[in-house]
Amino acid sequence: MKTATVADRSTARAAGLLYILVGITGAFGIAVVPKLLIVPGDPAATADRILGSEWMFRLGIAGELVNAVAFIFLVLTLQRLFKSTDEWLASLMVIIVLVSIPISFTNELNALAALGLLSAPDGLSAFDKHQVETLASVFLRLHSIGFVVNSIFWGLWLLPLGRLVVRSDFAPRALGNLVILAGVAYVITVFASVLVLPFGDIASSAAIVFEGVGEVSMIVWLLIFGAKRSAASRD
Repeated sequence: MKTATVADRSTARAAGLLYILVGITGAFGIAVVPKLLIVPGDPAATADRILGSEWMFRLGIAGELVNAVAFIFLVLTLQRLFKSTDEWLASLMVIIVLVSIPISFTNELNALAALGLLSAPDGLSAFDKHQVETLASVFLRLHSIGFVVNSIFWGLWLLPLGRLVVRSDFAPRALGNLVILAGVAYVITVFASVLVLPFGDIASSAAIVFEGVGEVSMIVWLLIFGAKRSAASRD
């Protein structure tokens, strides 16, 4: 196995830190905020929660925007780390991520539209309160669907990344296989959701395990690999 340079270790550590930022902001905006504020099937209760914790809803939107920007820097940093392994695979990884970014930014328009409707209902004189809440719930539903659509890219980019890890001469092959499994899990979840398959819930639950193990393992390896920089510098 090739001895990594100080530059490699520094790049790996930067990628690990960016990956953590992507993970935290993504989890907050995609999982935590909707779980706390959105009441399925009840537009009125959802509206009350959002207006009662508007700062949290806005913070969720801001987190998702930060997530998209950090994702760009993450994939570019990983491209730098693995470019010498396979330039074509590294470029493919970047392309897949860059395709997902416009979807992420456009999807936030749905959240902003919902917030605009709920925070300024008097500006919609043609609609009563119930209609405004229902319309806002439609935008929130579209926002949720946007995550489902984008999830396919969140899975696909892991496939070239995992392959790069497997083919590199400085990273564990087992780690690459875990990353590939995480990518496949994302894709399976998307199609199980879109096709409304009878085993969709089971597939989603199992996928979360594979996604978590694969991506967390990648983050840990990047941070440990990068943390060796100081030791390498003293050699």
